[in-house]
Amino acid sequence: MISSAGFVELVGAGPGDPGLITVRGRAALQQAEVLIYDQLVHPSLLELVPSSAERIFAGKRAGRLVYNQDQINSLLVEKARLGKRVVRLKGGDPLVFGRGAEEAAFLRMQGIPYRIIPGVTAAVGVSGYTELPITHRGAASAVALVTGHDDPRQPGGRVDWPALAKFPGTIVVYMGVAHLKEICDVLMHAGMSPSTPAALVERGTWPSQRSVSGTLANLPDQAALHHLHPPALLIIGSVVNLRPDRSWFESLPLFGQRILVTRPAEDSLASAEQLEALGAEVHHAPTVQIQPLEDFRPLDQVLARIKSFDWLVFTSRHGVDAFMGRLFERGQDVRALGHLQLATIGPGTADQLKRWHLRADLVPDQFLSEGLADALKPRVQGKRVLLARANRGRTVLRDELEPLAQVEQVAVYRNFDAPELPPAVMQALEAGEIDWITLTSSAITERLAALLTPRARARIGQETKLVSISPITTEAAHKQGMPVAAEASEYTWNGVVRAVCEAVGRQASSR
Repeated sequence: MISSAGFVELVGAGPGDPGLITVRGRAALQQAEVLIYDQLVHPSLLELVPSSAERIFAGKRAGRLVYNQDQINSLLVEKARLGKRVVRLKGGDPLVFGRGAEEAAFLRMQGIPYRIIPGVTAAVGVSGYTELPITHRGAASAVALVTGHDDPRQPGGRVDWPALAKFPGTIVVYMGVAHLKEICDVLMHAGMSPSTPAALVERGTWPSQRSVSGTLANLPDQAALHHLHPPALLIIGSVVNLRPDRSWFESLPLFGQRILVTRPAEDSLASAEQLEALGAEVHHAPTVQIQPLEDFRPLDQVLARIKSFDWLVFTSRHGVDAFMGRLFERGQDVRALGHLQLATIGPGTADQLKRWHLRADLVPDQFLSEGLADALKPRVQGKRVLLARANRGRTVLRDELEPLAQVEQVAVYRNFDAPELPPAVMQALEAGEIDWITLTSSAITERLAALLTPRARARIGQETKLVSISPITTEAAHKQGMPVAAEASEYTWNGVVRAVCEAVGRQASSR
């Protein structure tokens, strides 16, 4: 049983794709109070950790270790003894070349409660994402997992390479890029045929996954020709010949596309999961932030006289949650809205209403303020209409309805500008290492333009393309001097994703 006084969870993050973390591993991250993580952990997994948690990077910076293993061991004990729930997040599986056993032994010796949550090790992940089976009924019935970290020519090494040359199955070498030629040479010298199939897979299960195949004799030259670098996995054996020319992963519509999501943090995680499922590498940079109101008095006054309104209109899912949350905090519930007609700007907002057990009476065909106004006009003549919205934004809806109805709008949440883009994101933008940026509102577009450096802005329309959710957002981009490469035909997030897929597909077919 885990102590409430502080404990450590050694969690395997998997080989790269954040979707490969286990359900239990994900739960551990969501409850972490201290996170100690390695270099090969996907950044998206860090988004699962509460913002209040302390985050400690324990990988390498500029090629040098931030903490050595003894320091990491001591750090785990120190944080646990403070009564913290500590997650040690490691790439792959903690006990497969991950030094998790050493950390567990130290925790045990120090009397610190812990548990180990396994992860998908690189050999298994790479096998699935390249469709290179490490076992196969007709080719291999055994697998050897070894480390290639040490020079195989040195005496007294941890791996018996001559014995492996006679191994009747698949050999998977972790950390073998630096000594790739030496490993191949030693195996051939020990009797393995130079024509033995071999493959090297760089960044397996990541959208930047690359690989080369060949033989023991020519693989080092192939790897050098294609400039493959660590982290990479070396796979040796006849199973290499069974892989298809292009795996299911490499055939995904957004495979290899680097996409920057600029939506608020509350939306970006689900958005990232959708894009990653299509093969994209996702970066996060919320340009606007959502926060509760500082002063609830105006909203409370409206809620106190909610019976006086005929229509209640929501223009975002954030507005739904903020309005309904405050209603319940005041001791009211959905019965207070029973007399109202409800309208939403689009299906996403309507779906959010359903989570509160309410159904929208009106969803326009065009998911814009203009479309919502046109749909409402025939229905609100002489009625009292309440617009629940952010503290700022376009006033189209109010302006269009006021000649026909008694319109009142109330702020139910705050929407304000992010102070800056994350440094790593800005660096990637300046280097032209982002393929697409999503624009899902005029406010997001305007703030992005304000935050871009001249070097980053120069990449827009060149290496970096913009995808817009609607003509209104496209117009906002054009006003900022930024060309839009794709626009959603349905003005929703799903429409944005489809627009990117179609644009990438056209680009691929034109090659």
